Amino acid sequence: MSTPRKIILDCDPGHDDAVAILLAHGNPQIELLAVTTVVGNQTLEKVTDNALAVGTIAGITGVPFAAGCARPLVRNIETAPQVHGDSGMDGPAQPKPRIELDERHAVDLIIETIMSHEPGEITLVPTGALTNIALAVRREPRIVERVREVVLMGGGYHTGNWSAVAEFNIKIDPEAAHIVFNENWPVVMVGLDLTHQALATKDVVRRIEQIGTGPAKFVRELMDFFAQAYHDHQGFDAPPVHDPCAVAYVIDPTVVRTLRAPVSVELRGELTLGMTVADFRAPASADCHTSVAVDLDHERFWDLVVDALERIGEVELTA
Repeated sequence: MSTPRKIILDCDPGHDDAVAILLAHGNPQIELLAVTTVVGNQTLEKVTDNALAVGTIAGITGVPFAAGCARPLVRNIETAPQVHGDSGMDGPAQPKPRIELDERHAVDLIIETIMSHEPGEITLVPTGALTNIALAVRREPRIVERVREVVLMGGGYHTGNWSAVAEFNIKIDPEAAHIVFNENWPVVMVGLDLTHQALATKDVVRRIEQIGTGPAKFVRELMDFFAQAYHDHQGFDAPPVHDPCAVAYVIDPTVVRTLRAPVSVELRGELTLGMTVADFRAPASADCHTSVAVDLDHERFWDLVVDALERIGEVELTA
């Protein structure tokens, strides 16, 4: 086995963020250094409570959890209760968290963690709005040359979900996204074109249910709510589980096919605000630092999720 990849997971749990946390924790190819939260699917307080609950369900210890930005850089807060419910993670019952929230602001934790490691050791995996990452790079520009790559769930190059052309994570803080995409570090955009292939079909849910552990039951109940929400509001027969796709890419890049292309974030269009514009008109130049995910190996992706849940096993939640 190769040396595990060290990651900071910046998220807004969120049903699919919860699966991303479980995948990162349960896969031996990932060393989870920190979990940070940002306003997005719900308010910062709610998504932070959800992250601590998932960490408890997974039995995560020795990993700091820190809360970050409670609003976008410039714009008003937008959340997604129609997809994730009032709690941000509706469906399963949540245990009382056993994890203490780190006293540091997420931005400080991100900077301190990166600066305390050797260059090229840490991969940033943001699966929510990019507010924390943008502020971190503005406060400490030296992190750019130290981060191995940024693998983010967000955007898309064909269609959107928060508008006709913009994806939720980018649309709710486009200025932050603009900062992150334009820094000179490798960025992999795992957008809707890819994540809409990561469907939690009935066969997938059955595989998860058959594991029989508490964490697996939790994921199955997450998917029950998520499936109904996506069916009612976006017409999906099975819900796309976006965020663990970014983690899966870090685990095994061959599970996700990418193409190198310049990506720009639209900040001024009345109808196109937050659109991630990928330029495929010609082969990317040698100095192009952005790439976009295009194809997912569906079976191998879900194999990774199932394997992680099996490795996590049963977790004792009673006092």
